[in-house]
Amino acid sequence: MDPVTRVREHFAESISTKQVAAEQIAESIAAAGQLLSSALLNDGKILSCGNGGSAADAQHFSSELLNRFEKERPGLPAMALTTDSSTLTSISNDYAYEEIFSKQVRALGKPQDVLLGISTSGNSENVIRAFAAAHERGMKVVALSGRDGGRMADIFQPGDVEIRVPATRTARIQEVHLVVIHCLCDLIDTTLLGE
Repeated sequence: MDPVTRVREHFAESISTKQVAAEQIAESIAAAGQLLSSALLNDGKILSCGNGGSAADAQHFSSELLNRFEKERPGLPAMALTTDSSTLTSISNDYAYEEIFSKQVRALGKPQDVLLGISTSGNSENVIRAFAAAHERGMKVVALSGRDGGRMADIFQPGDVEIRVPATRTARIQEVHLVVIHCLCDLIDTTLLGE
C-alpha cells in the first residue's frame, strides 16, 4: 500500500470511530461534564492520571482547566498526578509503581473532589488503585477507557461515570479521548460561565 493511501485510511478509521463513539458515549460525556462542574462549583478540584499517552491527556486536561480552554476565565483547580518526577520516583522506589497515583490521591483528595482516570485498556493497575483510593476518600470517579472497559469496569460505585470508547485500537481510543477531554472542558465552561 502506498503511503498516501495508508494515511487516508488512518483518517477514515479515525472519523468512523468518532462517529460511532458520538452515538454511544455522548450521554456519558454529558454526565461526566455535570459531575466535574458540580465538583468545581462546590469548592472541589479535579485530579487526573494515566500512563504514557494517557498521562499526556491527563496533563492536557489539567492545563485547559488551570489556564483556560476557549473562554477567558479565572483558572480552575485541577492537578495532573503525572507531573511531579520527585514524587513519582520516590513512591515507585519506596513502595511500587502501582501506588504512584493512589498515594497522591490519599494525600490530596477530598470528598468534594473528582478523579479523572484514563486507561485505554481499562487495566492500568496504578489507575485502578487510584480509583480505590478515591473511593476511600469519598470522591467520585470519571473513567476514560476503551475496548471492554478492562478491570476498571468492575470497580465503579454509584455516582461514578464511565466513558468507554467503542474501539479496540489504542490510537483510535486515544484520539477519541482527546475529543472527550475537549467536550468536558466545553461543558465545564458553559456550565460555569453560560453560553
